[in-house]
Amino acid sequence: MPEAWQTTRRRLLGASGGALLVPQVARAQAALEPRAVIITSFSRDVTTPFVQAFERRHPGTKIEVQNRSTTAAVAFIRETRSSPPDMMWASAPDAFEVLKQGNLLAKPQIDTSGIPARIGGGPTNDPEGHYFGFAVSGYGIMYNTRYLRANRLPVPKEWADLKNPVYQNHVGISSPSRSGTTHLTVETILQGEGWAPGWAQLLEIGGNFAQVSDRSFGVPDAVNSGQYGIGIVIDFFGFAAKAAGFPVEFVYPTVTTLVPANIAMIEGAKNPNAARAFIQFLLSPEGQEVLLDPKVMRLPVRPETYAKAPAGFPNPFTDPSLGARVKFDNDVSEKRYELLNSLFDRMITFRLRELTEAWKAVHAAEAALARRDNAEGRRLVAEARQKLTQVPVSEAQAADSAIAGAFQPTRPGRTPGPRQAQLEEEWDRFAVANYAEAKQLAERAQRAR
Repeated sequence: MPEAWQTTRRRLLGASGGALLVPQVARAQAALEPRAVIITSFSRDVTTPFVQAFERRHPGTKIEVQNRSTTAAVAFIRETRSSPPDMMWASAPDAFEVLKQGNLLAKPQIDTSGIPARIGGGPTNDPEGHYFGFAVSGYGIMYNTRYLRANRLPVPKEWADLKNPVYQNHVGISSPSRSGTTHLTVETILQGEGWAPGWAQLLEIGGNFAQVSDRSFGVPDAVNSGQYGIGIVIDFFGFAAKAAGFPVEFVYPTVTTLVPANIAMIEGAKNPNAARAFIQFLLSPEGQEVLLDPKVMRLPVRPETYAKAPAGFPNPFTDPSLGARVKFDNDVSEKRYELLNSLFDRMITFRLRELTEAWKAVHAAEAALARRDNAEGRRLVAEARQKLTQVPVSEAQAADSAIAGAFQPTRPGRTPGPRQAQLEEEWDRFAVANYAEAKQLAERAQRAR
């Protein structure tokens, strides 16, 4: 995908389809190896239905699944170049571009006939044939219906709804530095709303966070269990939880985007025929139907598969508005990827207590002003809000290679470079000072007359 989905190149590297004729497919399938190895970030709930269906169709071939995070999977593939796994299977499309640029992906001939070249405004597959989209996903809001009723909370539909103080301590998110899908969610909001307005919105929503989880699965698990009522998640978490019987729903805000989840064969794969057959199976009508398994619940790339989807299942082929609002700019995202992750952690993740306490004081002051309005109180609240919705980096600075280029991937044991460490220390001081001042201003506003 030319210059596309490269947003994690620095993070992951740390310093690397034409149609297939039916006779060729038949020959490849006739000589499948007895096993193939997949490295994936997907949970067993997602992978098992596909593996079982494939093995039923090809009883002489077993699929071995190795689970690693996307970042760890890419690092592992680079480190095992001489004897790699056979396939990479993950949601983050940027990881596949990183592998492609590092000459780590093979170029298998896969039949993609019947699959549209573009879904949700972007390419379905790598135009050069190195990786293939088997599903698409979007980002939005998952909520527990029983929790909302018990706490008398309205149903949120847009990101801006989550700023409402009634949701204080009822919302959860994972850190974008720990979750590629959350990173794409945050970047989508910033591109859809604009840098400054987007951060202002995120920081105000952050005032209602009950938790910033260190893993993607932590958010849907918490919503399912009622630990809190609302989670910012990728769509299939919500769909699968609902299919499993949890009292949850999922909604796409207007500002969202759709991106493909991909699979690829690794260069030097020891079992290329089995790998090719597995990829072909995922894209086949039979494989696409597995996406509708209650434990999977992802959006297929074949339009005809939606005829078998459950009632109310979203369909990007019949709903052109889905994911259409944001024209995601991968070049913009790539330049500021690590900077964005660090900035979110400094402003929200690591200062969540200070942020939520400051917003609680602002909401209390606004409630007091609603009962007893006065100009001084309004002035103080406006100043507090201004301090709570600022970030210490402009959009131009975030695109400046002299600044953004100083940030390296977050990895255990890695010490940030001196420039990154300096900026992060400045940002931390900025957050601490602004949140403390905002809280004091709001407390003064409550007493103003």
